[in-house]
Amino acid sequence: MRAGVAGGVLSTLAVAGASGSANAAEPVTQTLELPTLTADLATQVAESADATQQAAANYQLQAERDAAAAKAAKQAKADLAEAKQKAEDKKKAAQEAARKAAAERASRTTERATLSASASASTSTSTSTATGTAAAVIAFAKAQVGDAYVSGGTGPNSWDCSGLMQAAFKQVGIDLPRVSQDQSTAGTQVSLDNLLPGDILYWGSAGSAYHVAVYVGDGMFVGAQNPSTGVAEKPLSYDPPTGAVRVL
Repeated sequence: MRAGVAGGVLSTLAVAGASGSANAAEPVTQTLELPTLTADLATQVAESADATQQAAANYQLQAERDAAAAKAAKQAKADLAEAKQKAEDKKKAAQEAARKAAAERASRTTERATLSASASASTSTSTSTATGTAAAVIAFAKAQVGDAYVSGGTGPNSWDCSGLMQAAFKQVGIDLPRVSQDQSTAGTQVSLDNLLPGDILYWGSAGSAYHVAVYVGDGMFVGAQNPSTGVAEKPLSYDPPTGAVRVL
């Protein structure tokens, strides 16, 4: 009996040992559980994505602003250069205009001096004593010396330049036009170095003269000059005329 019990126990142990060995040979598997995204974590991820996108947009906007500023600076530089060039061109144009004006003034001064010299020289070659109708014209003009100058005046005590000439030549039956522009072309144009008493002197261009007087000989003329002098007798050098016409 003891032998039978002992044999049963050993059999049982053998089976148990075999079973333990079998179990020891099998691999052990461990399962890891991943954390689950919570609502807060999802919100944080979304906010991070939005922030990244906004930062990118900000960088792009800044880049565009920098490019625009660089373009504006370049344009401003070009505009400034253009403005400086225009100012320089205007300055040169003004200087050139001033130079031309000065040259023209100098030319007119020289021309007037030449005319004055010619007019003075003419007294030695022209007839100094008026005769006939010229004497009558000159006598009338000289009789008005001292009368007032009045624009539009035709006498008997105040005159303008053409009004005096018209009245003087009317004494000998010659009807002159009323205004100096027309009187400067009323007769034959004559040179200032060949003047005769009774010739009509004019200032300005023939056909557009602004003043007239009568040459009385000896390098003198009589005319209604201006409000300050009235009708006066003056030498040709006082105000050298531009030209002359002969109607007698």
